[in-house]
Amino acid sequence: MDKNSKKSEALLYHSHPQPGKIQVIPTKKYATQRDLSLAYSPGVAEPCLEIAKDVNDVYKYTTKGNLVAVISNGTAVLGLGDIGPEASKPVMEGKGLLFKIFAGIDVFDIEVDTKNVEEFIQTVKNIAPTFGGINLEDIKAPESFEIERRLVEELNIPVMHDDQHGTAIISSAALLNALELAGKKAEDMKMVVSGAGSAALACADLYILLGVKLENILMFNSKGLLTKDNPSLSSLQQKYAKDMPQMTLAEALVGADIFLGLSSGDIMSPEMLLTMADNPIVFAMANPIPEIDYNLAVATRKDIIMATGRSDFPNQVNNVLGFPYIFRGALDVRATKINEAMKMAAVRALATLAKENVPEQVNIAYGVTKLTFGREYIIPSPFDPRLITVVAPAVAKAAMDSGVALNPITDWNEYEESLLERLGHDNKMVRLITNRAKRDPKRIVFAEADHLDVLKAAQIVYEEGIGFPILLGHKDVILELKSEIGFDADVVIIDPKVCEEEERRNRFASSYWKTRQRRGISLLDAQKLMRERNYFAAMMVNEGEADALVSGHSRSYPSVVKPMLQLIEKAPGASIVATTNMMLTARGPMFLSDTAININPSADDLAKIAIMTAKTARMFGVEPVIAMVSFSNFGSSTNEGAAKVREAVAYLHKNHPDLIVDGEIQADFALNQEMLEKKFPFSKLAGKKVNTLIFPNLESANITYKLLKELNNVESIGPIMLGMGKPVHIFQLGASVEEMVNMAAIAVIDAQEKQKK
Repeated sequence: MDKNSKKSEALLYHSHPQPGKIQVIPTKKYATQRDLSLAYSPGVAEPCLEIAKDVNDVYKYTTKGNLVAVISNGTAVLGLGDIGPEASKPVMEGKGLLFKIFAGIDVFDIEVDTKNVEEFIQTVKNIAPTFGGINLEDIKAPESFEIERRLVEELNIPVMHDDQHGTAIISSAALLNALELAGKKAEDMKMVVSGAGSAALACADLYILLGVKLENILMFNSKGLLTKDNPSLSSLQQKYAKDMPQMTLAEALVGADIFLGLSSGDIMSPEMLLTMADNPIVFAMANPIPEIDYNLAVATRKDIIMATGRSDFPNQVNNVLGFPYIFRGALDVRATKINEAMKMAAVRALATLAKENVPEQVNIAYGVTKLTFGREYIIPSPFDPRLITVVAPAVAKAAMDSGVALNPITDWNEYEESLLERLGHDNKMVRLITNRAKRDPKRIVFAEADHLDVLKAAQIVYEEGIGFPILLGHKDVILELKSEIGFDADVVIIDPKVCEEEERRNRFASSYWKTRQRRGISLLDAQKLMRERNYFAAMMVNEGEADALVSGHSRSYPSVVKPMLQLIEKAPGASIVATTNMMLTARGPMFLSDTAININPSADDLAKIAIMTAKTARMFGVEPVIAMVSFSNFGSSTNEGAAKVREAVAYLHKNHPDLIVDGEIQADFALNQEMLEKKFPFSKLAGKKVNTLIFPNLESANITYKLLKELNNVESIGPIMLGMGKPVHIFQLGASVEEMVNMAAIAVIDAQEKQKK
């Protein structure tokens, strides 16, 4: 994608379908006059009076306890510098989005139009009663240090400047584990720091608390080593200034154990790396280009332990591992500040988590059999679902132990359960799917590439590294559209109808005819069919000229699925083909089957659909809890529709006793744990959170998933084909670009899985 196209895409993302990235959503009923009279006048007076009597009741009756202000004056925005408060607002909204999806914390972003330290401090103090916590963001140093120091001292709610402490906390966890792997002690380490801004200073401060000695730290800024005779240094930089002659970064690195980079890209050469001590620890965290390229570094030193700020290399130092969960823990105990004890608790929790067995969901995201603690895994992955239940409680406990918690937690099991419930706010599944696909991208046929939206999807798939598109359609049209959207990559374009493809058409036709000649297909029929792109695309996959295919954007589902069923064999052991839709709901991913193929499945079919859906759920790291839904509850109706569901459940209970499945059951009972346990405590679903629904017929499944999608704005991935011998997946008519990209990622993962067998 060229620069102008990237710019257009970013601007479109932030402006449509409505400007910005966050909104305020009511949490109470407001449908009736009675509701409104409680929400506002006269009912609202009652909580006001209670808070007036006891100010702490503000946490009981308002959102204050779960509301964080993300505040900036726009003086140090990303790598863009001092661009002003209004220009910083997209970044602040983005930070708010991260707070919400990772920890369920609500955010108001506040942009303050002043560069005066005192004015800024007073502004924050004046609005502080609104919030349970303050996240300072993108404020230039050294002012940021003074602002944070004063606000921590003068406010009785948690305050943290994430630009400083976020990187420090995450990299400190990495350092602890790196030192263990290197067999070294912090107090013996010689450390070189490239960068002397707020993040570098905060990192160095925290490393000292871990045992690194101040006298063993050499810190550089853009002008060279920090020395005592430099009058331009801030008071905080003076702490790291040395009373010694100037030296180069190369000279300082000789014999160094640790290199911390928070400066600019490509400043460390392989020759410099080779001069470092055995088992060097290199944290090259300049973005987007590290101080030394990861691949170059590991090729230069096999004994290196390295981290970067990038997601495409191991050991990403990502602030999202810290700030959502630190604030979560601080808010939940009503901490009056975020102190050093709480930061260190987060450090040690992250370090410990990296040593524990990794959940299958994380292994799946990285496309590995098993991630284990080692040089390429010293800090947890942002995909790890345990972060919220490990880091937040550690921070909360540290707040209690250090005497800054006003609302101590007494039941830690109950607290952990409440944290797990918040995970529904974050649908990590799309990121997991995309990341897994990128680990081993495959050749994907886009059978309708001369449609603009399909081509846009193919472009994203290519540029994100999800797969290698093969574009089918009218070549001239595709080339024109490619030029229009700035898709300048050299990818394969095929028009199945042109003369140049006659040899391949005939070869495909002959192969197809041999499998269908006794089922009414002549060679001439087969040759004619190969001019149709869906037949051609399917044969490309069959003949190994592509790994997967996606189609269906411009044609009805039945017309596209027909050639797939005709040309593609079923998977080994499969006697039925079905589909499932993964719905990314507020309660987490839900699998709904069969949404597209089997109109009125038998009891035997339903059992097979349940088994295939369970297998697919596990492929994405979800342990299936399956409700076989109906209009009936456990025999309350003798209708044949309910009876077949009951029969399917009986078969599954007998032949697959380890599968958590039950029914027939109505959808509300299946999804409401309290109702289910009260009325049907005997059910295998009692006490379980259902994540998979098997419907009695196509009608009910298709209507349900489309209602969810449109009425609740629930993201849908699918229909995902089940039971096919090759990775072929069909879009719903009119699928969006995003839906097509997600399905392409699914197709890649399907190809990865089938390749293993």
